[in-house]
Amino acid sequence: MTVLSSALLLGCGQGADAQAPGGPGARQAAPVPVVEVKPEQLELTYEYPAQIAGLREVEIRARVAGIIERRLFEEGARVKKGQSLYSLDNAPYQTALARALADENAARVRAAQAERDYKRVMPLAESKAVSQSELDGAQSAFEIAKADLLVASAAVRTARLNLEYARVESPVNGFASRSLYSEGSFVSGPSELLTTVTQIDQVYVNFGIPGKDHDQLRNGNLVVEVLGADGQPLGLKAKLGFQDVRVNPATGTVDARAVLANNKEVLSPGQFVRVRVSGAVQKDAVLLPQRAVLENPAGGKIVMTVSPENTVAPRPVQVAQWKGDQWVVTDGLKSGDKVITDGFMKAPPGTLVQPVMATAQATAVAEQTESKQ
Repeated sequence: MTVLSSALLLGCGQGADAQAPGGPGARQAAPVPVVEVKPEQLELTYEYPAQIAGLREVEIRARVAGIIERRLFEEGARVKKGQSLYSLDNAPYQTALARALADENAARVRAAQAERDYKRVMPLAESKAVSQSELDGAQSAFEIAKADLLVASAAVRTARLNLEYARVESPVNGFASRSLYSEGSFVSGPSELLTTVTQIDQVYVNFGIPGKDHDQLRNGNLVVEVLGADGQPLGLKAKLGFQDVRVNPATGTVDARAVLANNKEVLSPGQFVRVRVSGAVQKDAVLLPQRAVLENPAGGKIVMTVSPENTVAPRPVQVAQWKGDQWVVTDGLKSGDKVITDGFMKAPPGTLVQPVMATAQATAVAEQTESKQ
């Protein structure tokens, strides 16, 4: 900003003499290093802060009421799918199952007796030995007995399920969190949370994409790479699985998420990391050295260009991000424009200059000349 302000002041004070060849202040056009704008297709890479979440964080709840007899897992330890985590007092459910089995057996006997009665009446009804009313009654009794047997069988299945539910199991592989109840506690059923199990062999990587980047990252096969807190790659990559279409008005970002294999369990739920998103492509992108892009007093970006008449002209530009030691310019320049990269002190706006294609040697000469002024 200091360089640009000085250049603008020099341009105001010396512009008239510098543009008047042969005038009192005339001097030979100073050579300045420039780069020629050549739009190209550019692969874009973005980095954002992110947070890890378990693929599934399962709430463990008892399906039936009862007193906890034993806790069968270690808090914070690994548990397997189907492993029993809590054992409830199952004596009442064993008794209920025995009663249901007895009721089922009685219903089966009644159904068998009703069937025999019905079969006995059928030939008598054909020979007119009994009335049609008696035949209908026998048939109805048989149908009711069969329905009662179905009800009794359903009660047995319910009793078996309740007995099984007294053994509270983990539905996934993962790590158990802190137990919220201890042995001897009474739980009334699904309304009470016992603990949670988090699956971490796969994890979610949640992050936000700024609204200004959303359009460029909306399409394409985007790859998400996880970086450690020190910015070093962890060797973990995944395809972007979800990207919302709405911008959060509170944060100005779009929610995004990738599902990542975490077989070595190097990532933990809640951990903060950084992600590098690649795969987006910008057509007709312009790359300029960072030193060629200045800040104007209003806070925007500006470059110094050389006009066809070889005079210096400031040009406001829009930039997206850095790529190495270069700015990605998205607006303000077109193919063939010449942008000054160094020597701004000797080339204020309106100054007649001699553009020289920037090379390492030309840049060094320009910097040496400027340091002597």
